[in-house]
Amino acid sequence: MNRFDADTAVVRVGPDVFEGAMSRNWWVVRGPNGGYVAALLLCALEQRLGDPERPVRSLTVHYTAAPAEGPVRILTTIERAGRSLSTLSARMIQDERLLALALAAFSKPWRDVEFHHAAMPEAPPPEATPPGRGPRSGPSIPLHDRYDTRWALGSPPFSGAPEALAGGWIRLAEPRVADAAVVAAFADAWTPSVFSWATPGVPIAAVPTIDLTVHFRATLPLEGAKAEDYYLAVFRAREAREGFFEEDGEIWSRDGILVAQSRQLAILM
Repeated sequence: MNRFDADTAVVRVGPDVFEGAMSRNWWVVRGPNGGYVAALLLCALEQRLGDPERPVRSLTVHYTAAPAEGPVRILTTIERAGRSLSTLSARMIQDERLLALALAAFSKPWRDVEFHHAAMPEAPPPEATPPGRGPRSGPSIPLHDRYDTRWALGSPPFSGAPEALAGGWIRLAEPRVADAAVVAAFADAWTPSVFSWATPGVPIAAVPTIDLTVHFRATLPLEGAKAEDYYLAVFRAREAREGFFEEDGEIWSRDGILVAQSRQLAILM
């Protein structure tokens, strides 16, 4: 089994209750990466809904405590199931500690009315981009081994760039078709963009996420998607104040489909 599937697997143990486990394979500084936690929550919510005709459109996760390695329990609720849109919530618990709260919307497509004003960033193709997250990317952590990344946008970490911008091509290290759970993980998988603005003299040790929202702008997996496909992820931060900063993200397919948009609030530590 693909490692991502193994580490995000959940088992239904009651009508609304699922069990899974936090794997150290996705660790960052003090615990698991927030995108991994979001993916595991989404897997439970998708199973609870049980309606593939209603793909996820929005997922918001609030992180209340850092999980430890080991079992977790996810309590789910269908808050409302309308004719076209369902709203679900989830609580992740470990040893009676609340780790995360999630709220998600699942919906069928509505009107066939579209416009596309967002522009995919220009970037060299992944084949022309060296593997890795760029020079001076900091010490290796388990999360880095879970992804095949190609730095293509922004300045290297701790280079003192005038703007906090970072991104490049990404896919799982063990290639797998990118469904909604994988894209949720992508939304928090890149080196934080604020690191590009920082310098070695700026004491930023970690940037734990307070909340993460992912808007899924296309039904996933994309039609014709392949396991080996790369996706272009770009992240930027515009304001840091009182120890908090926001980071906005976009995830694009190689042929220019905006797959997801994300925003998170994080702490500068």
